[in-house]
Amino acid sequence: MVSLPPPSLRDNTADADRLVRALQTQLETDDIHIDFNLLKKLPFQLRNAAYEVKCILYKNRRQWIVIDIKEARDASPLAGLAVDLGTTTVVLRLIDLPSGTVLSESSFHNPQISIGPDILTRVHFAGKTEGLKQLHDLLIAALNDSIRKICSDCGLRPEDIYFLSAAGNTVMTHLFMGLNPGGIIREPYIPVVNRPGLIAAPELGIAVNPQARVLIFPNAGSYFGGDLVAGILYSGLHRRSDTAILVDVGTNAEVVLGNRDWLAACAGAAGPALEGGASRIGMMAGPGVIDHIELEPDEKRFRCQTINALPPRGICGSGLIELAALLFSAGMIDGRGRFVPQNCGTKLTERSGLPYLVIVPANLSATGADLGISQTDLDSLIRSKAAMYAILETISASVGLSLETIDTFYVSGTFGSIIKPEAAVAIGMLPDLPLNRYVSMGNSSIGGATMTLTDPGCLEEIDAIRDRITYLELNVNQEFMTRFSAARFLPHTDLSRFPSVKVRRRG
Repeated sequence: MVSLPPPSLRDNTADADRLVRALQTQLETDDIHIDFNLLKKLPFQLRNAAYEVKCILYKNRRQWIVIDIKEARDASPLAGLAVDLGTTTVVLRLIDLPSGTVLSESSFHNPQISIGPDILTRVHFAGKTEGLKQLHDLLIAALNDSIRKICSDCGLRPEDIYFLSAAGNTVMTHLFMGLNPGGIIREPYIPVVNRPGLIAAPELGIAVNPQARVLIFPNAGSYFGGDLVAGILYSGLHRRSDTAILVDVGTNAEVVLGNRDWLAACAGAAGPALEGGASRIGMMAGPGVIDHIELEPDEKRFRCQTINALPPRGICGSGLIELAALLFSAGMIDGRGRFVPQNCGTKLTERSGLPYLVIVPANLSATGADLGISQTDLDSLIRSKAAMYAILETISASVGLSLETIDTFYVSGTFGSIIKPEAAVAIGMLPDLPLNRYVSMGNSSIGGATMTLTDPGCLEEIDAIRDRITYLELNVNQEFMTRFSAARFLPHTDLSRFPSVKVRRRG
């Protein structure tokens, strides 16, 4: 709240200078900026409010930006929106800014999937005539629609949103801004911008308050995006005295290792098989999708739990990992991930000339057809889990550490947050460590984005995180390829790395 002395012949200070002077005193700073658009209506606002006003400000590092001015008695809501720009799923979290309370959370499937389920396809499409515009417009239209719905559910208007914070991988960030991502996938792998900073919402086409600002998390490189910077912020890994690791498992697998003194990072493709990118049964989580599965070994019968308890129509990443662990433990697949016919019973059939194991018979599925897993699906899963383990091993070795010496494993991401560590260990996707070392972070990207709406000091932390990261390029790392080959067995070619799995197999 700001009370200004009205102008007079003795005090003919300009309206903007009068407001800035009062704010400088209250905020104890000399760095205050008023937008030109706000200057246009400032005289009317001040006089209509009898110079008793409420200022809405955003602290951009050391500078305070005046976003809007209201009458002192104005009690209209003041909201912020955190956005996780996922390749497959976009998540929104609506925040009451004065209290920091989460008002609501929602999500929607990224409509760019209609162009291509993976980032590479979208980047190529963006290079076509009007391709970039189409990708940008699809995302922004869906975002605006979701904003209207989430606001309506909470009794708010989109105009009540003054601040947004968005985090996504480097390509998604570019598509969100309408910037050409073509250079990201071509040597020497250069994005248009790594530090987008603050952008006015209308410039992006986002239908919220016209004065609203959008903070876009910085990228650390072509394959290490703002969603991981947000994850580091949320986990607090960058403030720890001991060394910890953050594993974000989504469409890709991104890993950060470090502490308050240093951060090392790398990324690789370790998620597509788990989200349906290479698996007929795998799909994104949603109603009717299997997220938990059990096996009655004697009868080879599967008990499936689905989201919203609906008839099963597919299986998500966490369920697929559990399934593979169960099959391996029961001896239904061997160390190469191949079906063992004598241990599979009548559920093992053939489809398109390949072995196919029925998990849910047609009469119990939502599709009216058998749901199962093929040898091709298993092969794809094993490649994904091998990539994940090889990434972890390579980044730890690069700084002279072994995975066994790391005390805390933060696990986050689209389905990484609901993976059962014991199942991931059983197939050799995660190292064989005491389960209490694994800490589920949920969606750390939306968590970090939320923090910037409730704590202005986070912006300087983001800069410090981004500048501290050393990125390890896996595409030219021969050690990674060697480790990847060794990890393409269940749980690994070196069983001594997984003593608990070996004991369970023998038991």
